[in-house]
Amino acid sequence: MNDVIVLLGCTASGKSDLAEALARRLSGSLLVCDSMQVYRGMDIGTAKPPRDIQAQIPHHMLDLVDPWETYSAARFAAEARPMLEAPRDRPIIIVAGTILYLRALMEGLFEGPSADPALRAQLQDEATRLGTPALHAQLAAVDPLAASRIHSNDLRRIIRALEVHRLTGTPISELQTQWNRDHPAIPGRYLGIRREKDDLNRRINLRVKAMLAAGLVDEVRRLRDHPRGLSPEAANAVGYRQLLDHFAGRCSLDDAIEQIKIQTRHLAKLQRTWLKRFTETHWLDASEGTSTATLLAAALKKGSDPISP
Repeated sequence: MNDVIVLLGCTASGKSDLAEALARRLSGSLLVCDSMQVYRGMDIGTAKPPRDIQAQIPHHMLDLVDPWETYSAARFAAEARPMLEAPRDRPIIIVAGTILYLRALMEGLFEGPSADPALRAQLQDEATRLGTPALHAQLAAVDPLAASRIHSNDLRRIIRALEVHRLTGTPISELQTQWNRDHPAIPGRYLGIRREKDDLNRRINLRVKAMLAAGLVDEVRRLRDHPRGLSPEAANAVGYRQLLDHFAGRCSLDDAIEQIKIQTRHLAKLQRTWLKRFTETHWLDASEGTSTATLLAAALKKGSDPISP
C-alpha cells in the first residue's frame, strides 16, 4: 500500500471529492494542505470540507488559528510533518491546495535568518538605481547555484538570497542543503486531476455561484465585523479580498463577484504552471462528464504500481 498519496490539481478541479472517495476506499485520513483552510471561520470561501464529511473521515490541518493571526508555510510543515513521519496503519492522502505549503511539507523549507529591514531597504535601493540584473550578478558572484535557480528578474528572491549571504556569510544554497539533510524529503505517490481550461473555468464559475448561495457574503461580513478583524494574509484570500473591497465602497457587489471569478481563474493559471514541475505525477484526465467514481477507478489502477484498496 502507498503510505502517502499526494493529490494535485487546480482549484475547482475536483480534488476534494476524489480525496474523500480515496479516503473511504482505502480507510485513510486526509491531510489538507491549504494556506487558507487553516483559519477558523473561513469556511465557505475556502471551500472547506463540510462538517459532516469531517466527522466521517479524519481530517488534519484544518481550523488551526483564528483569522486575525498569521500563519506560514514553515509553521505548516513543522506541525504537519510529524504526522507523515509517524508509524500508522492507514494511508494519508494529502489534498494539495497550496503548492508552497506542499513543497515545504514534502521537501523541507529553509527559513534562514529573520529579515533585516535596513539591509532589505539598501538592496531595494540598489535595485532601483542599478537594475535587478545587477543584483542578480552580485548573487552569481557569491552563490552561483542560487543564481542559476532564481530568474534574473525575480527581485524578491534575489534580495532574500543576498540578505542571507550578507547576514550569515554562507550561500543560501549551502544552507538549504544542510536543511534538507536534517529534513529529508518525504516519499509519496503523486496523483493529479487534469482538466481543459474551458471546463475548469466553467467549474470555477459554478463554484463561485454555489459559495454565494451558501452565504459567502455574510461570512466575510461577519469576519470583517469581528473586533480583531482579519490578518493581512487572511484578508488577501480570493473571495474575501474582493468582498472586503465591496464593503469598503470600492466596488459594487456585482463587480466584486466578477473579480472573484477572474482572480480564481488567474490562480488556476498560476497553479497550472507550478504543477508542471511535478514531473512524476500520474495524471487523471477529466472532462465535464467525468464522475468522481470514474476518477477513483483510474486512480486506483494508475501507473505500474496500483494503489491497493
